[in-house]
Amino acid sequence: MPRPKIGFIGYGAMAQRMGANLRKAGYPVVAFAPSGGKDETEMLSSPRAIAEAAEIIIFCVPNDAAENQSLHGENGALAALTAEKLVLDTSTVSPDQADDFAKLAIEHGFSLLDAPMSGSTPEAESGDLVMLVGGDEAVVKRAQPVLDVIGKLTIHAGPAGSAARLKLVVNGVMGATLNIVAEGVSYGLAAGLDRDVVFETLQQVAVVSPHHKRKLKMGQNREFPSQFPTRLMSKDMGLLLDAGRKVGAFMPGMAVADQALALSNRLHADEDYSALIDAMEHSVANLPHK
Repeated sequence: MPRPKIGFIGYGAMAQRMGANLRKAGYPVVAFAPSGGKDETEMLSSPRAIAEAAEIIIFCVPNDAAENQSLHGENGALAALTAEKLVLDTSTVSPDQADDFAKLAIEHGFSLLDAPMSGSTPEAESGDLVMLVGGDEAVVKRAQPVLDVIGKLTIHAGPAGSAARLKLVVNGVMGATLNIVAEGVSYGLAAGLDRDVVFETLQQVAVVSPHHKRKLKMGQNREFPSQFPTRLMSKDMGLLLDAGRKVGAFMPGMAVADQALALSNRLHADEDYSALIDAMEHSVANLPHK
């Protein structure tokens, strides 16, 4: 049987890699990219055109505002999201945004999963993302063939909105841990340890995750190719703190990391969020930022 057509709304670095894997698996893919790059995928003119053309629509946009524009703006997708459509929202958005999207799905009758992914561009390219999904079990089952192509594991977090909340947990741990790693580097360098010894030791010990070891290598090389831009990590930390405040969660470590990443964002917005290591190193060494 022919595979259903998949349409991306938002086609940046992560979506392009997911799209490439879906094409390899035999899915026809179309995309709308208001600001993202392009590849051999057929590009359509608007979110509405994507929703009309595709059976499965994947949102992959940077924030709440971009998602609302894609849904409700001129030629927005919502007008064409009819009962037979399946929507996967892989964007990292606020819990309130995820809840509002779920209400729209009920009102308009289409199927929806909040489905943010854990992983950066290397995992997206290899199809090794961990997919977090929130929604009805029957919808998860319907989406599973697509989820299996773009990810190595699907975690059903619970009802609609659960995955959006779980994604903030994951990214909060990522951001806060990176801040602690950067603080450790900062102390080691201030204490006069050899720079390479500090970086290479932290890349060998078990207490540092493989993800953060990759970030340490970037810091050691002073090169920060944008696997996860600082501007997006800083945005996600802000979403987490806003959401945490609403439920009364105690997150002082996350708050410190949010402030550190907000400062780094002023200098390294489009570089990988590991550039926080560089910002701290320059502060310790009393050197001008690049």
